[in-house]
Amino acid sequence: MKKLLFVCVENAGRSQMAEAFAKHYGKGKVEVMSAGTMPSSEVNHMVVSVMQEKGIDMSKNKPKSLSTKMVQEADVVVVMGCGAQEFCPAPLLKKVVDWELEDPKGKSIEKVRQIRDDIERRVKKMVNEIVKHD
Repeated sequence: MKKLLFVCVENAGRSQMAEAFAKHYGKGKVEVMSAGTMPSSEVNHMVVSVMQEKGIDMSKNKPKSLSTKMVQEADVVVVMGCGAQEFCPAPLLKKVVDWELEDPKGKSIEKVRQIRDDIERRVKKMVNEIVKHD
């Protein structure tokens, strides 16, 4: 089973949404984790709210710290466009994908929904491609 790792700085928004969607759409087909290079103390409340609209409960999620082990074990590492400070993917470029997504922090609910929907589309596509090639 392929392992996906979604990385951003705080692990409070984009990577959490990506992890939740990948677990939802890839259930039993992929293993999924998310982490941050400088994790926040909690997941963005607006992100939890917009994911609830999709029927996905993230209220108990907690930001996690990125470890070298996570990166080594992952088949695909997706960075969320934050440049993931202090994360140098150079030795791992073959498996790093940068989605260059806008950070939902401090954005309006409409903007957070747009980011959520973009992440959902990308995750669905990625899970489908991985399952096809497995």
